[in-house]
Amino acid sequence: MILYHGSNLTISKIDLSKGNPNKDFGKGFYLTENKTHAEQIAKTRTLAFGGVPTINQYEFNESLLTNGELKFKKFNSYTEEWARFVCENRDNPNPNISVHDFDVVYGPIANDNVGLQIRKYQNGDIDIKTFLERLKYMKGITYQFFFGTELAISKLHKL
Repeated sequence: MILYHGSNLTISKIDLSKGNPNKDFGKGFYLTENKTHAEQIAKTRTLAFGGVPTINQYEFNESLLTNGELKFKKFNSYTEEWARFVCENRDNPNPNISVHDFDVVYGPIANDNVGLQIRKYQNGDIDIKTFLERLKYMKGITYQFFFGTELAISKLHKL
C-alpha cells in the first residue's frame, strides 16, 4: 500500500522524537492512504510554518499488520473504545512515554469538529452515549495510520 505524509518539507529520515505530543494515538509519525487529505495537511503546515507543501510517499507492506511482526491496533469507526484511547493519548501527562505498546494504530482522525466533542466529553458536559451519537452524523470521516516505534518506521520505504 502507498501511504502519504503531508508536510512543509521533504522528510529524508523519519525522526520519532520530532512528533507532536498528545496527538490522537500518541507521539509518532502519522500517515494516510488519502492523498487529498495529505495535500490539505501540507498546505496547512506550510501556511503555519513556511516552506513548501510537500507530499512524502511511503510504501508499506500491509501484511505486516496481520502476520504478527508488528503490534497493531485497528479502529474501524468511532467507538467508545476509540474515544477512550484518543482521550488517554491526548491527556498523557508525559508524552515521551507512550500510554500503549502498539507499533502501528489505524483509525479515524479526530478533526476539529470531533475534537470539540472530545473536549465536551472530557469536561463532563456530555456522556459517552451522547458523544458517540453526535459522531454518527459527522461527514467526511478520514482515517490515519500512526507509526510509533522504530520497528514500525523501519518498515516504511520512501518513494
